[in-house]
Amino acid sequence: MHGIIIIIEKGRITIKLLGALYGPFFSAHNWQLAFSVSGLVTIFSLILLECMLSVDNAVVLAAQTEQLKIESERKKALMYGMGGAYLFRFIAIGLGTYLLQFWPIKAIGAAYLVWMSASYFYEVRHPRSQTGTNKKRSHGLWGTVIQIESLDIVFSVDSILAALAVSSNPVIVLIGGCLGIFAMRLVAQVITTFIDRVPELETAAYILVGLIAIKLGLSLPMIDVKTPDWLFSVLVVLVFIWAGWRHVEHEKHHHSMYKKSKP
Repeated sequence: MHGIIIIIEKGRITIKLLGALYGPFFSAHNWQLAFSVSGLVTIFSLILLECMLSVDNAVVLAAQTEQLKIESERKKALMYGMGGAYLFRFIAIGLGTYLLQFWPIKAIGAAYLVWMSASYFYEVRHPRSQTGTNKKRSHGLWGTVIQIESLDIVFSVDSILAALAVSSNPVIVLIGGCLGIFAMRLVAQVITTFIDRVPELETAAYILVGLIAIKLGLSLPMIDVKTPDWLFSVLVVLVFIWAGWRHVEHEKHHHSMYKKSKP
């Protein structure tokens, strides 16, 4: 009898914990906020952020599906991979939203985002020479799907953490993340080509990562400075406009130097 009571109590605790983690996804108030003007602007900024931070993921995704020789299997791998990515995103955002309520987790997250941004700019200033050859091996349909899911988990940790720092509304983060995943599946090669042509966009994304770290750090209880989501969304747009302007200026400079070098 005592054992049955313990099992029932454990069941109640589990249900209560699941409610705390995933109840906000089913809150009518959170959905109303998501489809307000401010919420839609934040979702748009999260889609942009997701796309820019997931370019590496898109390149790896293309390489993984390329090893499948049959076109139908490639489509299946992408479809199953997308479904798994959506499921993991739902689970991870629920856990992340709950964990970020504790300030030590926020502090660790802010420190990690600082490291992520700083390491990118360090690599830009001190590029590593890549040697050696990569051998392609075919893993079949399900082996490829497992590879896609495993690497999607690794790659998505950064964007989930960054997105939760931008907005504490899990509905907004989920919609922005899922639409970002969908966009990446559709235009992975286009975005990769676009960033190759406009490299300043990648730099802009990691500038934003640093700013997100500052935003997350400012929200710690001992500082307690709140930054409105709409303000950060405007900042995202301004940073990307700056990246486009920098690219145009670089192109003008190269064009003028080319004209001067001509006899």
